[in-house]
Amino acid sequence: MPTLGQNQYGKAETRVVRIVRDGAVHHIKDLNVSVALSGDMDEVHLSGSNANVLPTDTTKNTVYAFAKEHGIASPEQFGILLARHFVTGQDAIHTARIRIEEYGWERIETAGAARHSFVRTGQETRTAQITFDGERWEVISGLTGLTVLNSTDSEFWGFVKDEYTTLPEVRDRVLATDVHARWRYGWCSDGDGDGDDGGEPAPDWERGYAGARDDLLAAFAETYSLSLQQTLYQMGARVIENRPAIDEIRLSLPNKHHFLVDLEPFGLKNDNEVYFAADRPYGLIEATILRDGVRPRIATD
Repeated sequence: MPTLGQNQYGKAETRVVRIVRDGAVHHIKDLNVSVALSGDMDEVHLSGSNANVLPTDTTKNTVYAFAKEHGIASPEQFGILLARHFVTGQDAIHTARIRIEEYGWERIETAGAARHSFVRTGQETRTAQITFDGERWEVISGLTGLTVLNSTDSEFWGFVKDEYTTLPEVRDRVLATDVHARWRYGWCSDGDGDGDDGGEPAPDWERGYAGARDDLLAAFAETYSLSLQQTLYQMGARVIENRPAIDEIRLSLPNKHHFLVDLEPFGLKNDNEVYFAADRPYGLIEATILRDGVRPRIATD
């Protein structure tokens, strides 16, 4: 007899743009919000009864309504508001997981008075995942697509060789990657995050994101790399050391290989100057760095 296992449902990738008009100066928040709800949902699978089902269209509308009613201070805070609403508003919903991507914009500064024009910033996307089960919170922030490159101060040698090894050892190479990072805050209060109800105050989400991003970039730039694994660890360790609110960080770093082009057929010497940037296949280096005594909770997939 088949048995129903874990299940969830919700509306994925609701795009919401919130514009705040402060006189002539405007501010913009651009989010992609995915809601996943779970709880007493067996019957909708087993018999088709929708008695406990909040329509996914309703979750979409809630995102839009909350953007208007509450504004968007940060992806984390917006996700907390949504998760609390779904879990406390419906008896059948026991857990809500909110995943959010934020796309950055910066104001185009001109000589005129206009303060309402924007340009998309950077390549990276800010991410947040908020999970609430009615008692405890889990907030995992992060970023993806942050492309970085060191043109020197990177080596790779002393590795295992077998009959299929063709890669030469190098003492000076280009090291490049697209940083995908997720970090988990130690905050799991049962309060609303402002501390007024006796719960632990929530971290400063905006400062936490900016600080962690700065730490990742600084560690990448300052580490003399003997392997991408070593660089990854230094990046994660910098965040744990400098951000006491963060207990765990997981990094996924594809090695964006840059191969020296053979210019000898043209009578030219390539002195670490001309490279072929390969997009695939690529090495993929992944690891979790933890605060001492903390158990890992970020998924490894």
